[in-house]
Amino acid sequence: MKNTLRNTAIALITFSSTAFAASNNGAGEGNLLLTLFIGFFALIVVFQLVPAVILFVGIIKGLVSKDNKEVEASK
Repeated sequence: MKNTLRNTAIALITFSSTAFAASNNGAGEGNLLLTLFIGFFALIVVFQLVPAVILFVGIIKGLVSKDNKEVEASK
């Protein structure tokens, strides 16, 4: 068991060294399509937040309001 863990750790360190060496290879290069892709999904998140905030404000108003009506169950 000890040898298996040691060999696994050695393999992970050995094979990941090239990934660590190449991590800064393309740093600083901006791509227009990547920017548009991220911006598109940011717009989706923003447009989903607007109705959520409106619903949240409505729930808070409903909880805080003093006009409580009792609802009778129909038989």
